[in-house]
Amino acid sequence: MPDLLQRAAAAAAGRQTQRTGTLYVVATPIGNLADLTLRAVHLLGQVDAVACEDTRVSAQLLHHLGWHKPLIALHAHNEQAAAATVLARLAQGESVAYVSDAGTPAVSDPGAALVAAVAAAGHPVVPLPGPSSVLAALSVAGDAAGAAQGFVVVGFLPAKGGERRGALAGVLAERRTQVLLEAPHRIAALLAALADGAPQRRLTLARELTKQFEQVVTLPAADAPAWLAADAQRQRGEFVVVLHALPAAPAAADALPAAGLHALAVLQRELPLAQAVALAAEIGGAPRKALYRHALAQRDAGDAGPAGTPADDESAGA
Repeated sequence: MPDLLQRAAAAAAGRQTQRTGTLYVVATPIGNLADLTLRAVHLLGQVDAVACEDTRVSAQLLHHLGWHKPLIALHAHNEQAAAATVLARLAQGESVAYVSDAGTPAVSDPGAALVAAVAAAGHPVVPLPGPSSVLAALSVAGDAAGAAQGFVVVGFLPAKGGERRGALAGVLAERRTQVLLEAPHRIAALLAALADGAPQRRLTLARELTKQFEQVVTLPAADAPAWLAADAQRQRGEFVVVLHALPAAPAAADALPAAGLHALAVLQRELPLAQAVALAAEIGGAPRKALYRHALAQRDAGDAGPAGTPADDESAGA
């Protein structure tokens, strides 16, 4: 099977071969081995050495693929020192792959300091994209507001009480989507804190992604502790927790396009409010409801011209 896999990977890669003096950042499976890309299989057989978070984990992966490579231990506790070993190999013209235990390196796993050191030394750094627990969870969260506003990868919160409370407060204050990683022995406490601090915000809980007992559920944060407690099996395995984004805040009046505000001021002098707002939105490219709120605020302050009839107001805000 390794020979067949190697031939398939080589055929898929075509003429893509490793470059000398280059660091490759390679994503590895987060559970299901079949998620490893053919390009990664081919590249891991081409490089001169593999730097890895845990040599035992990576040795098993390479053995399964039929590759035997020198391994360089590079993890969170020795990243700076081990980077020097990688740099020495690159300087000699060798190519090196870096893999974390699972997923895409340098996101929540080690690797960022290595990449920075290699780039600073002038060596190429090439990504080999692939499995990511963060992106996998986001892809099934159905977080439309988050897709529009972007997201923040928080990763694991600090373990200690004061630091953890401070980090959690920052998460709850952020309007954008937050992606957290959590271990099984802390998941109940995390969900309780989210339920208390943001009960109406939606959560997507992704457990054991890509593995046999994978579970994904989306629900209000207030309901998450009860869901977890309903089945003891649900507290097993690694979690990705997506705290969905809050809806975008209404646009402030001073953020409205100047062209829309000018058109509204002119049209209000001659037309009912509803018609003035509709035309000003079309002319100035401003959101209709935001213009309507602005016009009402001006009218209440006594700064606007004719405001139209109550019926006009109701139709404009629809």
